Amino acid sequence: MAAAFLSTANPFFPSSLSPSTSSSSSSSLGLALVHLNNQNVQRRRTLCKAFNESPLPTPVLTKRGIALCFITSLVLAAGNGNAIAAILEADDDEELLEKVKQDRKKRLERQGVISSSSKEKGYLQDLVYKLSQIGQAIDNNDLTAASSVLGGSTDKEWLKNANVAFNKLSYSPEEKTQIETFNSSLASLISSVTKNDVESSKVAFVESASAFEKWTTLTGLTGQLKGL
Repeated sequence: MAAAFLSTANPFFPSSLSPSTSSSSSSSLGLALVHLNNQNVQRRRTLCKAFNESPLPTPVLTKRGIALCFITSLVLAAGNGNAIAAILEADDDEELLEKVKQDRKKRLERQGVISSSSKEKGYLQDLVYKLSQIGQAIDNNDLTAASSVLGGSTDKEWLKNANVAFNKLSYSPEEKTQIETFNSSLASLISSVTKNDVESSKVAFVESASAFEKWTTLTGLTGQLKGL
């Protein structure tokens, strides 16, 4: 938005095991596969025993233990070690699922607040128009026109209204940080315009417009405001 305001070989067969090798090589390969299969059987028995044994006097066989033993056996038969690690992280997956549910709940609550905040969205739309006017004036090095929109202080009604909307629609620390950056940069912009400093005015404008753009992205308002 700130830029818009301110026009600036076969992987499965090694050569020694390719389908074109002699029958003696095929025989050796078959023996090797039998040996690997016997090793996998032994590993499955060991893992199942580890899952089902308990340090208590009376062994406790849980549903999770049964499931892990069964799935691990299947994984070992396929020779997929990475999948074993994924299975052993099942508890972490449950925590992640719960976090996803909570995040979705917060998004739905946020959408409800935004949908019922037509007045605040009107304040923000006015802010977009004001920033567009200021940006065009600064781009043309017309600080007099920029000053007529900004005024000499942060007490302008449109800026107060924008902060009302900011405060109502901001939840996370990241969103509040962007509000602080916007207000600080806008104060610097007003000061630079008052001093008739074109270059400093351009820098301050880009910083304030960028902070506002990031805030709208964080809050999900980007698609609901024209001109962004």
